[in-house]
Amino acid sequence: MTSSLEGRIAVVTGGASGIGEACARDLAERGARVIVADINEAQAQTVAFSIPNAVGGHLDVTQPNSVEVMADWVEREFGPAAILITSAGVLQRPLRPEELPIDVWDHVVAVDQRGVYLCCVAFGRRMALRGSGAIVNIASVAGIRSMPLHAYAPAKAAVIGMTQALAAEWGRSGVRVNAVAPGFVMTPALQAAVDAGQRDPAALAENSAMGRLVGAEEIARACSFLASDDASAITGITLPVDAGWLVAGSWHSYGGLPPKRAAAAQAGDAPADDTPAGDAQG
Repeated sequence: MTSSLEGRIAVVTGGASGIGEACARDLAERGARVIVADINEAQAQTVAFSIPNAVGGHLDVTQPNSVEVMADWVEREFGPAAILITSAGVLQRPLRPEELPIDVWDHVVAVDQRGVYLCCVAFGRRMALRGSGAIVNIASVAGIRSMPLHAYAPAKAAVIGMTQALAAEWGRSGVRVNAVAPGFVMTPALQAAVDAGQRDPAALAENSAMGRLVGAEEIARACSFLASDDASAITGITLPVDAGWLVAGSWHSYGGLPPKRAAAAQAGDAPADDTPAGDAQG
């Protein structure tokens, strides 16, 4: 059964494309009144126009005044925000640290880390004063594993850390703060990287336990769950939605993941256990 969010005001930053857009659509399908907030106001308006009971608005998450203006506008025009999804973010090319321009590092951290914090504080403090609310931050598996993304990965690790800290800070005030850590999702940003030859989607899929990428709608459903009453006792967690990317990497030290065995199982063949007795695992 789909969790109902009927009548709740939900703000989605970065809602004009990719995961943010998917979140906006899923929240609306569950009955929420959605504010699509994005630095690209024209695209935010276009997306909102295609979603029932949604409106678009301008938001630059790197600017404290822009965040405060958005929070005030939402409360004044639509009512108290019950849900915040912080999806605004930028990617980074994999570069050696000595080749990564500091202005690129600054921009990634400003959007992906500082922007999340500014939005959490602006909306979260209002929720805390009212005694209820749910925040879901978009982190990344890059914040959990080592990657050659020397701005993006630390910024996402910081999102996980601030999610835990804010969950403890506002827990007694009725505000739940959680995060979702997507694996590789074919968003417009990732597609642009693929088109530029910076990513190989087949290699990304191969490195997951399920052998595929993740759909933006799958991230959205996880976010809606964490924002709903079905997750009423869940706070401070980071939920990976990664098609098993996190669990698959270490298997390459043992020759890779096992192939699909459905055909053998249907034929009544049990998979062979060829591990030598006493062989050390790990």
